[in-house]
Formats: sequence, C-alpha cells, structure tokens
Amino acid sequence: MAERELIDKDKLVLRGLQFHGFHGVKQEEKTLGQKFVVDVDAWMDLSTAGETDSISDTVSYTNIYRIVKDVVEGPSQNLLESVAHRIASATLLKFPQISAV
Repeated sequence: MAERELIDKDKLVLRGLQFHGFHGVKQEEKTLGQKFVVDVDAWMDLSTAGETDSISDTVSYTNIYRIVKDVVEGPSQNLLESVAHRIASATLLKFPQISAV
C-alpha cells in the first residue's frame, strides 16, 4: 500500500512488546536466544469503532499482541525480516479490515 493511502487511515499502535526468542543466523542466537522488542503499527478505519464504542467494530490490541508473541516465541528464523514478515502476514490474514502492518 502506498504511503499516501495510509495518511487517510487510522492506526492501532503497539510499542515496546518484549519477548524472548531464538532468531538469528549465529548458533548462539538460536541456542541461547535473546530479548526482542517489537513495535507494531496496524492501519485500518477506526471511525465506526469511535462512533459505536464497540469492540466488535475494531481489532483488539490483545489479538495483535498474541500474533506477535506466537511469532517471536515460535520457530527460529534466520532473519529479523522473516520475523517481521510473519507478523505482518499473520495479522493481515486474520484481520482483513487491517490494510497494512
């Protein structure tokens, strides 16, 4: 999605999510693991949720948190780009109302 198109969207923002994972190219990273700090921006139209004050008209931050947790604490990836891609793909697949991550 073009950056210009995102200007007209709202976004859900999660900052500083911390997990222990085993990602990286080096064997020590895969064996010992390390702390990962993740930020997520998820763009979607939040106008209906703002008007109705109903959780059913938005995506719960908890659901996005769970996706990030599952990916970061899940199977080892060599590259952080792969971790980010898996987070974005899983979020977009589960929540079609989100237009970009």
